[in-house]
Order: sequence, then structure tokens, then C-alpha cells
Amino acid sequence: MASRDNERLIRVLKTDEVDFETTWSGICERQGTSSNGVDRDVRKIVERVRKGGDEELFALVRKFDSAKLERLEVTREEWDDACEQVDVADRAAIGKAAMRVRDFHRKRIPSSWEMREEGGAFMGQRVRPLASVGVYSPGEETAHPSSVIMNAIPPSVVEVPEIIMATPPRPDGGIRPELLMAARVAGVHRVFKMGGPHAIAAMAYGTELVPRVEKIVGSGGARVAVAKRLVFGRVGLGGEAGPGELCIVADRSATPAWVAADLLSQAEQEPGAQAILITHARALASRVRDQLVRRVRQLEREGIARESLSTRGVIAVTRNLAESIRLADAYAPEHLILAVEDPDAAIKMVNNAGAILLGHYTPVAVGDYLAGPNHVLPTGGTARFFSPLGIDDFLKRTSFIRMEPSKLRELGGDVIRLAAVEGFTGHGASVDVRLQKIRRARREREAAREAEAEL
Repeated sequence: MASRDNERLIRVLKTDEVDFETTWSGICERQGTSSNGVDRDVRKIVERVRKGGDEELFALVRKFDSAKLERLEVTREEWDDACEQVDVADRAAIGKAAMRVRDFHRKRIPSSWEMREEGGAFMGQRVRPLASVGVYSPGEETAHPSSVIMNAIPPSVVEVPEIIMATPPRPDGGIRPELLMAARVAGVHRVFKMGGPHAIAAMAYGTELVPRVEKIVGSGGARVAVAKRLVFGRVGLGGEAGPGELCIVADRSATPAWVAADLLSQAEQEPGAQAILITHARALASRVRDQLVRRVRQLEREGIARESLSTRGVIAVTRNLAESIRLADAYAPEHLILAVEDPDAAIKMVNNAGAILLGHYTPVAVGDYLAGPNHVLPTGGTARFFSPLGIDDFLKRTSFIRMEPSKLRELGGDVIRLAAVEGFTGHGASVDVRLQKIRRARREREAAREAEAEL
């Protein structure tokens, strides 16, 4: 009976199977679902807010957030009262998480710099924070104080002048106290009761009551993702996270119960979450399957975890550790646990992962809540070219250049030549007219010196 439960709960693949590489390539691709069905409706909502401002925004809050509000913005008194409602121990834990995340992101803040070249060239970069940032926190069932901390602290660290948060209200117009507590310790300046596409549109275009922001971060559902794509260009966007991912590379030193617990911690998040174990220890693979069957029954979110494991969960049995890491690298997971005897050596072989958790005492939960590094990570294989959310996402770099006449005279000929190679004679002419003046001024100086010498 247990064996049949194992088979139904999670599938097992072996690298020595004929079609393994094709199957693994399909797992790595993890095609997203189409949003064609909601595009039209979301576009209408965004346009309503863009054209109708606050009047339309209030109407959409009543319709989609099921709340009739007199005010969109959380008042200072309401915010204070909510923080007082948070359990003292919970308040301390939220504060500790915020402190650790803030300390981590403070470690290395880019600064402006400049350089001078002999002959009269001066150049460099100015680094400045964005003027404003909007943090989106989704509805009650998926609202996480830890995500507020992770999204809001990086812009706070670089002193973005205005950080606002949008989150759907409850039917009574309130907001979960823990969210407001997290917003306060994370450095959010203002909170607005609105969710869904209309919240994204309000922050992107601005209304009389809601300030327009320069960038929006924070994930929501499919409708929020569509809204963010529609307003991109009007505002910058943080990465839109897809379903969560965990890949564990384990060897014989791993504890089966711990590995199973980690896989379940990922699977319980949502049906689309993906939990993968890659190991060359065949006995470990079998024992982890047994532990999954036993432990999934203990979860409050058992149904979600079962659906995730049965539809997307995988155990891949490899020939050796190097092959395990090769497969993990191809998958490029959001989270990678190296549950191996020598994780310091193993990490040197890893190129693609949003966050790497080393050894047997570093579960994903530690990174998700208060280790310090950001838990807003690239998903869907984008860890191959994207990075975790950080302070760089809230800074803009502007380069500056100044050429003195002597330096332009030194470099101008090559600029004209390169412009000609590309067929842009106007570019070359813009340099040449200046060189003509420089040459003329030089001839005039030489003539003046000669005339003075003849006197």
C-alpha cells in the first residue's frame, strides 16, 4: 500500500533511462500559463483608473475588494492601533527579520564615482535613488509580512524618498495588523487600501489621492501580472515571481526526514509550486519517498501539497554528485539546497540559482524569513540571467562626460572615422565643426605669438 502511495505522490526519474534528457528538458522549460483570457478585462480596469482617477478607483475597490471605504489611505491612528494589536512575540520576530534584512542590504551600497584623464577628459557616474517606489502586497490569504519586509527594505536602505504600499482591504475596511507592522518596520511611508489591477494602475498613473511611483515591486495573481505588463514603460517593474521552486541536491549524508520536510515546505505553498530532489544515493531517494507519504498527512495544507507533488514533484536519481549538480544547474532553481557532506566544494560547481542554502542545517524557511538575503528571487529558470531583489533595483546610474578642447582634438579624428564606418556622417560633422574651431583658435594663438615675437 505504501509503495502505491509513493507512486501516486511523486514521480521518480533515473538518468540512465533512454528518454531522461528529453524529460528533464521539459521540466526545465516550465512553460507559463497563458493570460489571454484576462488581458481584455484587465486592460479595461487599467484604462478606467487612468482616465477616471479616484472616482473609478473607489468604484473598483467596492467591486473587486468588496469594501466600501471612506478613505483609501491608512490613517496614522489606524496604523498605530494595528501595530498595537500584534502579539508581542510576533512583533519581536517581525522586527528581528527586518533588522537582519536591513543589515544585509546595507553591506555594500554603490556610490557615485568620477575619473580624470590627462589631456582634459572628465567622466563618471552619478548614483541616485529612485524618487518613489510602490510595494504591492496581495490579498488576505496570500498576504505575507515577510514579503513586505523583503520588498520594502531595499528601497528604504538607499533612502528612496517615498515608499507606498497597496494591499486589498478586508470587507470591513481593515488590513491585517501584521502587514501594517511589517510595513512600519520596513520603512513604508504610506499604505493604501486597494488591490488587484486597479491598485497597479493607480500607482503607475497616479491619482489625486495616490501618488504616482517610479517602480512597482511585489507579486500578485495572474491579473496583477497582466496589469504590470500593461503599465511597464510608464513605471519600472520588479520581477514578477512565478510559482515557487525548490531543488535539493543530496548525497548519503542527508537525513531523509529533513529532505522530505524541506520538499513539503515548498509544496504546501501553492499547487503550482515545484519541489525536486536530485540525488545519486538510491537508498536516500526511496526513504525520502516514504517520509513524504508519512509527513504530508500532518500538514494543514495537505491537499495543496499533494497536488503540487503529484503534478510537479520529481525525484531524479543520478550516477554521481557532479551529474546531480549539472541537472540542478540546467534547471536554474529559485532555491537550491546543497544537502551534501561538503557543500563548500559543491557550491563552486553551481552557476545558476536564485539562492543557495548550504548544508544540512539551512532550510529554505530560514532564508524566507530572517537570514538576511532577499527572498524575492528569480523563478522559471530566469536565475540564469536575473538576480535576487536588492538595493541596485532602486538606484539609477547616470553617466557624465566632459571633454576639454585638447582632449576632443586628441580623440575627435577617431570619432569621425567610426561614425563614417557606421554611415552616420552627421555624427562626424558634429565633432568636425568643433575641431574646426579648435584648429582656428590654435592658428590664431600661433599667429599672435609670431606677431609678438616680431615686435
